[in-house]
Formats: sequence, structure tokens, C-alpha cells
Amino acid sequence: MSPTGASSVESIAENQRELPFYQPVDNECELFEHAYRQRLPLLLKGPTGCGKTRFVSHMAAKLGKSLFTVSCHDDLTAADLTGRYLLQGGETRWVDGPLTRAVREGGICYLDEVVEARKDVTVVLHPLTDDRRLLPLERTGELLEAPDDFMLVISYNPGYQHILKSLKPSTRQRFVAKTFGFPPPAVEREVVARESGLAPERCSALVNLAARLRDMKGQDLEEGVSTRLLVYCATLIAAGMPILQAAQATLVEPLSDDEDVQEGLLEAIKATFGE
Repeated sequence: MSPTGASSVESIAENQRELPFYQPVDNECELFEHAYRQRLPLLLKGPTGCGKTRFVSHMAAKLGKSLFTVSCHDDLTAADLTGRYLLQGGETRWVDGPLTRAVREGGICYLDEVVEARKDVTVVLHPLTDDRRLLPLERTGELLEAPDDFMLVISYNPGYQHILKSLKPSTRQRFVAKTFGFPPPAVEREVVARESGLAPERCSALVNLAARLRDMKGQDLEEGVSTRLLVYCATLIAAGMPILQAAQATLVEPLSDDEDVQEGLLEAIKATFGE
């Protein structure tokens, strides 16, 4: 694995070229700005595909800050975040991970689905989430102090929590927190139309369908249909794909492998579109 793990970095110049579209639902933008200016870490909670990652990208661009994004997974370790020694050109050199780069350079480090990472990841975050704002690098002997323009943001989906994959109270209480849900229908219609290019009046039916499918969560579905999947469906429809084919590929197959559940989803789709 690379020293940065599964990560991506957006430069300030890239951020400022175009502000990623995000439609506020509550006071999340104001909360983010206050947390950034007061040097407070932020925890975002909410279902998959509800806009958490887009929100962070939007705010990083709005603030003109570099964004270091890490998609956490089962094999992600603290070393993937902080860095490690690598052999380069016949020499062993230290290479910073994304968290260390964010602390050295300033910017926003976003750990997406942090509960998926190994437990040592939360341990390395603790000194950065109190008034010390320190990142100890044991392998280099450095003790880095985060600059004023550094911010740590983490996210996870509480719907997938279980005893082995949850944040301890001692970790959660180190963060300012905000719960995300799916947008209200009018907002979600605007988002889907804007992202897909499909006419808003045609997006209304998709948003209404999403509400019906989300009611199935906990009964037949583990997770309700995301706004992201609605955008995918609308994009295919806008490109000319028949509605039922687009819905099959985006609102049925990704949600369940169970044939009976898929049949139920298709019935709901046909009822919505009169097919």
C-alpha cells in the first residue's frame, strides 16, 4: 500500500476553479465555518450517498483550503495516514502520509467512513482533537503542531454500526458533530436535476419514488436509496435510456441481491412511472 493509503489531494488552485455544487439543508455550512475558525474537529454522521463528501469538498473550496481525502477501509493503518520509510532511488526516505501533509502544510484532512479503519487510526487522531493539536511521529521523532488553518473532519454511517465498528464515546466526544440525512424533497429534486441535467419535473417522480423505497429500509433493505443513486438514474434517463432499464441498473441491482426484494422494488418503480 502507498504511504497515503486510499487518498486524494485537491490543491487550493483546483478548488478555486469551480466551487463544487452543494445545496445547504440546515446550518451545516455555518457550523463548518465556525468549527474551522475556532480550530475544532468535526464529525459528520449520515447514510451512504447523502452528500457528506460533497459537502466537505464544497466547504474546502469555499474556504480556499487544500483538501486531503482518505477513504478508510479495513486495512488502513495509522502509518498510512502519518507516513513511512520507503526505498527511493537506492535510499530509504521518509514519505509523509496525507494526515501529516495536512498538518505540515495546512488544510482540511477528511477521513471518510473512519470506523472502517483499524483501531490504531483513532489513537493517532486523539492528540489532534484537543487543545494540544499535536501529531507525534514516533518513527522520525517529530512532534508536529497543527497550524491554525488545519482542520480534521471525519465521517461514518451510524446505520452500519455494530459492536466491532463504532466510535467509542471517548472519541466521539472530541468532535463537534452534525447529523446528515437525505435532503427534503424540494431540495433533493434540485440536486438531482442540477447534477444529472434531467428536467426538474421529471426528477420529481424519482424523488417521490426514493421516499417509497426508503420506507423499505429495515424491512427488506439494509439501506435506503441514496441521493447519489438518484443522480445516476436521472443521468441515464437524461442520456436516453428507458426509465425501467435505468431504474433496474441504479435503483434495483445496487440495493439488493435478493430476487424477491428486487421484484418488490420493480413493482414500486412500475407503479411510480405507470409502466
